[in-house]
Amino acid sequence: MSRTRTNTLDRLKQRLAQLVIHLFLIALSLACVIPLLLIVSASFSDELDIARYGYALIPRHFTAFAYTYILRVPEQIVRAYGVTSFVTVVGTAVGLLLMALVAYVISRNDFRWRKQLSFYVFFTMLFNGGLVPWYIWMTQGLHIKNSVWALILPSLIVPWYVLLLRTYFAQLPNELFEAARIDGAGEWRVFFQMVIPMSTPSLATVGLFCILMYWNDWYLALLFIDSPKLHPLQYMLYNIMTNARAIQASPQTTGLRLPVNTVRMAMSVLATGPAALVFLFLQRYFIQGITLGALK
Repeated sequence: MSRTRTNTLDRLKQRLAQLVIHLFLIALSLACVIPLLLIVSASFSDELDIARYGYALIPRHFTAFAYTYILRVPEQIVRAYGVTSFVTVVGTAVGLLLMALVAYVISRNDFRWRKQLSFYVFFTMLFNGGLVPWYIWMTQGLHIKNSVWALILPSLIVPWYVLLLRTYFAQLPNELFEAARIDGAGEWRVFFQMVIPMSTPSLATVGLFCILMYWNDWYLALLFIDSPKLHPLQYMLYNIMTNARAIQASPQTTGLRLPVNTVRMAMSVLATGPAALVFLFLQRYFIQGITLGALK
């Protein structure tokens, strides 16, 4: 009887512990989801309602004026989405390939200059040449100002991501690579047919980081892009927000009073929506990938 009672108490404790964990995870999920719902709700709310009552999960008075203001020139948004999509896809694909190649080289113990190249990659995380020399090199050395490549090239190789991939590649069994070389496989075949398929979680995680980096970037456009036809989405929304603030600051000169808060929320929805969808497809790799730096 005592053993049965002990087993019953153990099961109750286990269920209670699971219930506590589930409640905690539910509360954590709500803490992450509710702010997103507030942003969407605020983008469809009236500006006066937000000023009087604050933010609410359900708009008191539904209005789409913020989206109407942002989308008043639809071709501008479509063109900005196209530029950002092109930069994100090309930059992520090429950058992921280059970073994986560098990481694979410095992860191999039989590479003679492995330590020197690793130090060079790490050194760029601590020091850089400065903004002015970098700007001169981009504009007068590479001559890519007012070019879509000015939005891609500066972020192709991120040293931190290279080190993350190197840590993951170093865990791969070297015996498989040696067996493949004995069978006649070259380094390119080993890399593309063995290393890449075995490193899907790390590549997907770094690829997600690169997607978010390119999608959210507006600083490069601020420095190197003058043509409105090459403005990415984030920089275009930044300009819209700046113009809305200027109109709000002096409504007596323009005759308009814009809802800056709702416009800001609508911009957040338009800017983060596609990135959130990409995260949903890659989330199964994300949890495994965030521990790459802690593995050896």
